[in-house]
Amino acid sequence: MMDINQIKEILPHRYPFLLVDKILEVKAGEKVVGLKNVTANEEFFNGHFPGHPIMPGVLIVEAMAQVAGVGLLTTVDNPEEKVPYFARIEDARFKKPVKPGDQLIIEVNVAKLRRGIGKVEAKAMVDKEVVTEAILTCAIQDK
Repeated sequence: MMDINQIKEILPHRYPFLLVDKILEVKAGEKVVGLKNVTANEEFFNGHFPGHPIMPGVLIVEAMAQVAGVGLLTTVDNPEEKVPYFARIEDARFKKPVKPGDQLIIEVNVAKLRRGIGKVEAKAMVDKEVVTEAILTCAIQDK
């Protein structure tokens, strides 16, 4: 497990764009599971949508990518000197809205990892129900 301080040692993201609160499980090069508490005081809810707040799908995908980034960075030397970049998003599916008070559990399985490029299958769940899924490709680069 990794708490927020350990995540911040690896990922370059900071508030308000750090979208991972905890890493629950890491199997380097295989699987990573993260958690995002979706709270009513998040700034994006002010405009998305007033009176009907839902987490923007693009931010759910970003949260999945950040969990993937943690998992991929655990496979390299000196992860604090690296940064994960999006290279591709495929087959993103949004199945159910995510609302304030929800807890996203994000599971990422590494499909391919070669020379700093990782392709992962990611899904975000609320109450064990898949709300978003996508195939993400990330490139690990020097900062």
